[in-house]
Amino acid sequence: MTTFYLIRHGETDWNVSGRWQGHTDIPLNDVGRAQAARLAERLRDHGPRFDALYSSDLLRAWETAQFAGRAIGMQPQPMPALREIDLGTWSGLTRAEIMERDLDTLAQVDAGVDLPRGGAERFADLVARVSAAAEQLATKHHGQHVALVTHGGVVRALLQHAAPDAHAWHAHIGNTSITIVVYNQQGWDVVSVNDMAHLEGSPQAPDLMSAPPDDAQQA
Repeated sequence: MTTFYLIRHGETDWNVSGRWQGHTDIPLNDVGRAQAARLAERLRDHGPRFDALYSSDLLRAWETAQFAGRAIGMQPQPMPALREIDLGTWSGLTRAEIMERDLDTLAQVDAGVDLPRGGAERFADLVARVSAAAEQLATKHHGQHVALVTHGGVVRALLQHAAPDAHAWHAHIGNTSITIVVYNQQGWDVVSVNDMAHLEGSPQAPDLMSAPPDDAQQA
């Protein structure tokens, strides 16, 4: 059995302003760095002994991984396959701006049609990309504990791969949350989702991808 700790990056200014990030390389803001520090303390004091630490090479995840790595005494390894879904022309836009520019596509995506977001990736493309990477790591790190510092969409994609009937695309995945999945001879199992105990009492930026289409707060 290989146990994966799926960690979303800390907060960015675009999280706060409701801008979809995709592959745009946005750094953590001060709140995000504080979140990453609290995550790191939790991993150091209450986590397992990790055997490997991988991270998306996008800055917001990489910065978060650096905090974690210093705390657990490991150097993160960059892994581009763990990047967020590519949103193409939607990157940097708010939901309201996407509605103005590409309403038909957004409406179909909201209705459950898996179209390329902003002309780039579909959710199915993301699932295929990250599940292939995770299964390679599961073989490489058989019987070990592996931390993956990544993005909300990637965590949802792996949850969807592990539990296809769960409709994970709209699952809430908060900044620096921990989701645990395991890979064994029978396949994938979900242990816990969106654990943010280390941020108890702290305000959270909106999680755009988890919002139902009619949630005005996410516009």
